[in-house]
Amino acid sequence: MQFVILTGMSGAGKSLVLKFLEDIDFFCVDNLPPSLIPKFIELCKMPEVGIEKVALGIDIRGGKLFNDLLSCVSEVQNENHKISILFLDASDETLLKRFKESRRNHPLARGERLINGIMRERELLRDVKRRADYIIDTSHILTRQLKEKINDIFLENKIFESLMITVLSFGFKYGIPSDSDLVFDVRFIPNPFYISDLKTLTGNDIKVRDYVMEWEESREFVEKLEDMISFLIPNYIKEGKNQLVISIGCTGGKHRSVTLANELYRSLQKNGHSVIINHRDIDKDAKR
Repeated sequence: MQFVILTGMSGAGKSLVLKFLEDIDFFCVDNLPPSLIPKFIELCKMPEVGIEKVALGIDIRGGKLFNDLLSCVSEVQNENHKISILFLDASDETLLKRFKESRRNHPLARGERLINGIMRERELLRDVKRRADYIIDTSHILTRQLKEKINDIFLENKIFESLMITVLSFGFKYGIPSDSDLVFDVRFIPNPFYISDLKTLTGNDIKVRDYVMEWEESREFVEKLEDMISFLIPNYIKEGKNQLVISIGCTGGKHRSVTLANELYRSLQKNGHSVIINHRDIDKDAKR
């Protein structure tokens, strides 16, 4: 029997993930008091019940009851029941944006600033996150990609890599992305913007890609970047990092950065890493 505890930051997508788990035949219960976990597991294991997969959504909505989570999980594990913890996280900036857009109240920020509730919750969840078997940062992940991630872990039984990599192209004239871990400036490469046939295209178009990659500097940059990232990834994982944002910038974020971000994305994907790509500024010039 498969038991999963789904927890994490409010606003990180737990309700959505519970639905994804239901779609792959998990029996899901939300907001169960942790003290009931051992009894609930025993109930599910009764032959006449016939439940094979269970997911329990447990978070700080339970108030003081939530404090019993780790001790209850340890109790269950001591009785030789296998139970996994899936922790959903997101950056403070992302959580603030989601709460403001949904106009929902944070459970720990009643009558005070939203960021205070987020910071308090992050502190309360620190030990739970350390004990988690799976950590997924949903800051930059699309709904479709999140569903694929859940299916990979709990349906396809693929090896889970806790480090979620985002390759992000951007334009320096619009500012460096604030959540960048690594920033690379590719403005040294000849600019397709000054080629009349390429000016209105983007790095997603084959003509621009071919132009950018025909330069030896571009090919050497990609080779050296891939080598460095390959060295960094296992060390970041060892350190416990679960989100890596690699930002590649050119002047407007439309041609060179998009092309080179795509090259890195394909390389990381080919090597089996959990990676998503985002072209932040690709359409901005067109809207001006």
